[in-house]
Amino acid sequence: MDAIHTIAGAVTHLDRSNVDTDQIMPKQFLKRVERTGFGEFLFYDWAKEPGWDLPANPILVAGDNFGCGSSREHAPWGLQDYGFQAIVAPSFADIFYSNCTKIGLLPVELSEEDCQALAAAGAGEIDLQEQEVRFHGRAVAFAIDHEIRRRLLAGLDDIGVTLGQDASIAAFESERERSGVAAGAQTTAL
Repeated sequence: MDAIHTIAGAVTHLDRSNVDTDQIMPKQFLKRVERTGFGEFLFYDWAKEPGWDLPANPILVAGDNFGCGSSREHAPWGLQDYGFQAIVAPSFADIFYSNCTKIGLLPVELSEEDCQALAAAGAGEIDLQEQEVRFHGRAVAFAIDHEIRRRLLAGLDDIGVTLGQDASIAAFESERERSGVAAGAQTTAL
């Protein structure tokens, strides 16, 4: 996973609330086992609507309760594969939010008014280190869990966090092997 520091660029606006994961990534496309290749199926049913336009910009601004519905991780995979690096919305479904942070897709919660202003600006910058979204000469602060922020800044997914404990794991395994040998010796002596 790549580290995230600043995401800047054009903004795509999806002015819809309560967008669920089945709308983001319909069920018929969940048969793939890889994490890639889902972008082409993003909002598959909506993409057939006349006038549908969803440019693959770095920042997606969406409505309230984005990512509600089932816990499918394919939805964040599809959004990231399509080209989005950050999603800004007034609120997210909890599991969707967590699934995004685990793959390096930055979810940012801002007020409805700030989301609309960012969308209207057409471009922005999200600074994870400073926890600010900047657009039109404004800087709007956002909150993010300290540990999630640390992981994203360092580019650590769950496996990377585990590998960061390599020395502790090796020490534990070594101690466990010694304990097992000692226990085996006691059993043999009996």
